[in-house]
Amino acid sequence: MLETLFQSSTVPLLEQVVSFTQARHGVLAGNLANVDTPGYKARDLSPEAFQKRLREALAESKQRGPNHYQYNPHLESLSPGATTSQQMRSDEQRAKNPYEGLRDSMKGILRHDDNDISIEHQVAEISKNHAQHNMALTIMNSQFRLLRTIISERA
Repeated sequence: MLETLFQSSTVPLLEQVVSFTQARHGVLAGNLANVDTPGYKARDLSPEAFQKRLREALAESKQRGPNHYQYNPHLESLSPGATTSQQMRSDEQRAKNPYEGLRDSMKGILRHDDNDISIEHQVAEISKNHAQHNMALTIMNSQFRLLRTIISERA
């Protein structure tokens, strides 16, 4: 029963947002850690590709109708931890997975050591990512508090 309750809420969606922002933070932190590494090229996970996949998964869920909401297994494939052997073998899955598409974040800036990392840009991206992460966690916490309140009122 509890599984159905959590799957019919926005918790699975928020879990995917938290997972994405966590994975992106690791990539951005790696860029900062390699700021003095000659030849290192900045990498980033595409928030646009992730949001597009998320919209597609939500649209698919909404097509079922508001009273017939079912857990969408496609949300699981958005998770950075979703690396089953079947997923990794599938070229189609790899093309759809935003984590597979690491992109260059600063293509035009190049230093004498062939390093293209801008500390200011990386810190700005980390700040934006941190704000998205905190927003998703705040919404999840409020949903859990609401659930706790509902349960305690019935007890």
